[in-house]
Amino acid sequence: MVPGWVAGLAAGLASLRLLQKLFFPYFWLDLQYLLKVAGYGLRVELCRLRGRLCTVLDRFVALAERQPDKPFLVYEGSVHTYREVDRRSNRLARLFLRDGALRRGDTAALLMSNEPDFVHVWFGLAKLGCVVAFLNCNLRSRCLLHCIRSCAPTTLVVGTDMLGILEEILPSLQEDIKVWVMTKESTLPRVETILDKLEVASDDPVPVNLRVAHHLKDPVLYIFTSGTTGLPKAAVISQLQVLKGAAGLWAFGATPEDIIYITLPLYHSAASLLGIGGCIELGATCVLRKKFSASQFWSDCKRYNVTVIQYIGELCRYLCKQPVKEGEKDHNVRLAVGNGVRIDVWKEFLQRFGNIKICEFYGATEGNICFMNHTGKVGSVGRTNLFYKLFFPFDLIKYDFQKEEPIRNEHGWCERVKKGEAGLLISKVNSKNPFFGYAGNKRDTEKKLLCNVFKEQDFYFNTGDLLVQDQDNFLYFWDRTGDTFRWKGENVATTEVADVIGMLDFIQEANVYGVPVQGHEGKVGMAAVILKPNKSLDLEQLYQHVVTYLPSYACPLFLRLQKIMEVTGTFKQQKFQLVEEGFNPSAISDPLYFLDSFNKSYVLLTKELHDKILSGQEKL
Repeated sequence: MVPGWVAGLAAGLASLRLLQKLFFPYFWLDLQYLLKVAGYGLRVELCRLRGRLCTVLDRFVALAERQPDKPFLVYEGSVHTYREVDRRSNRLARLFLRDGALRRGDTAALLMSNEPDFVHVWFGLAKLGCVVAFLNCNLRSRCLLHCIRSCAPTTLVVGTDMLGILEEILPSLQEDIKVWVMTKESTLPRVETILDKLEVASDDPVPVNLRVAHHLKDPVLYIFTSGTTGLPKAAVISQLQVLKGAAGLWAFGATPEDIIYITLPLYHSAASLLGIGGCIELGATCVLRKKFSASQFWSDCKRYNVTVIQYIGELCRYLCKQPVKEGEKDHNVRLAVGNGVRIDVWKEFLQRFGNIKICEFYGATEGNICFMNHTGKVGSVGRTNLFYKLFFPFDLIKYDFQKEEPIRNEHGWCERVKKGEAGLLISKVNSKNPFFGYAGNKRDTEKKLLCNVFKEQDFYFNTGDLLVQDQDNFLYFWDRTGDTFRWKGENVATTEVADVIGMLDFIQEANVYGVPVQGHEGKVGMAAVILKPNKSLDLEQLYQHVVTYLPSYACPLFLRLQKIMEVTGTFKQQKFQLVEEGFNPSAISDPLYFLDSFNKSYVLLTKELHDKILSGQEKL
């Protein structure tokens, strides 16, 4: 016979278990995740206390010794082992070292598309203790030159397929920047070739003291972000941020046996830190593709036995738009890690392509806060709880959409929103969660900080994003604030686009904003313009101008010709009403135009064309 106290204990435990399921259904998942995060942080801290940080690069070098023959990169059918990548990066480091133009602490800019040599050059420069700036290879002319100047590199390394872009900017490039190209020969002036010299360079390891990291806050990368205003800014990426990014795949449950498929551009933090860095943290294999291809995506996954994929929301939508084929669930992909996928696309993706765990996360390149949806809740970018907020304090505060600033009460303090309401995400800046800002841009660094938020002299990082927290503490992305919208997985700064359009001699003023389009992620660029007196609108010249000076994702697809530019009470351009009105020619009396790539001009936006865009017959 069971003693009464045993029966009572069993009943009590059963009751606790029932209460936990009813009121704290995610308790064990949250606990497991928090212990994992805390364990990783403790590991980094113990390493620091021993006097030498173990960086992601250090771990890669160790793996090249421990598992030299394991594939690290697979690219267009060619396998590059850990040892081969290590040795080629040594050759590059030796080449730069012998030249004498680079020293520890210098900045070197990298203008390359996705290819193994992107990683080789990156690691080679890092082995010399250089800060590496990843340049967006979609940028052109003025914008690209701005990025180069803002990070002040002493060296620029350019990929073979970027030589045309280099030729455009070379006459305007500072004379003191040494330019290297990944070719055996070149006719361009001021340019040094690499491949001819690399063949005879030594692959002996570079002295460790050149790359050794002394502080978690040491800068190691510059990754460009549009932020909320103006031209792209060079976000300072520290050793701490690289370590955090590299832990992402591991935190979501990836293992050393996984094969990760990366089609996102390496100049973005998602591909470089989470993807390449994540492979190194795991000791796994990465399949790298030059550009994303919806038609080849699943065949690549089958061919290379891919188990983990990276995505942005648009990528998932493109895959769902592909014609249905037999055997679409016949693959080994088990995890999809990324951000920005809509709920309807999320559900369709799972229904169509099988039992794949979608691991959504939230994080800004330069930010000091990150959320991870470790439970797989559809639509959520992550979870929070009391313990998470102790480690990573954040709040959602009330925001004035008309004035485009946080709402402050009569005492001057910001106010938190209630659960279920959209609020501006801000995260506290302190020694454990620092904000490193932007290289050479003190003004924009200061603008990203909010001071005196809830009390005197408290500082918070302004993410510029609006989120919603539900009753179960799941977080959902709602919208962006400020002069930025997101299209094709890229942030577009409206002031940058407006400045480019304003260069035309017939444009008096341009007001750029993003408008939602049914069935598409993000927002599509639209520009409201007014003409200078006695000037006419040259649609062909406008088309040629924007496609020349702007990356494709930033070119406004819609144009609205106005007679008067509406402004707010503080004389800012009025965007709110324009966004609300959208691009429907049946509801707007102003002339509307659409960017027509086939005819290489803006064309009149008719009701028929508008309907084709909404139905998906006209591709954006």
